[in-house]
This record gives sequence, C-alpha cells and structure tokens, in this order.
Amino acid sequence: MKKKYFVNNSAQYNGDHEVHVEGCRWLAMAKDVAYLGEFESASDALAVAKMRYAKADGCFFCCNSVHES
Repeated sequence: MKKKYFVNNSAQYNGDHEVHVEGCRWLAMAKDVAYLGEFESASDALAVAKMRYAKADGCFFCCNSVHES
C-alpha cells in the first residue's frame, strides 16, 4: 500500500532533513515541507529526498526503518 511522504525543508540541528509519512505528529509540527510523492516504502521516499538534500534521514517515529541519526 502506497503512502504519502514529505521532507522537512528546514534542517535539524545536525543538518538532517527529515522524511515523514502523512499523519506523523512531527510532520504536523514542521513549518516548511515538500511533498515527495507516494511510495511503497520509506526507503524509496528517502532516495528521492536525498536527491534534494544529501543529508536526508527518516523520522525516528514514522520512518524508523530508514532512520540513521
């Protein structure tokens, strides 16, 4: 089942731009996000986010399978 993914355009303190799935409470708190598209997996969404931001990472809460730092 495909889900909608977004990337936070504002970097965290460590420089990461977090990828979130629609409905994540942390996505709701982000002020400036970009829609990445619909994907079968968080890893596919992260790959697209890394085309925009070299330091993209998955959200610990909603994209834990691709969360690294």
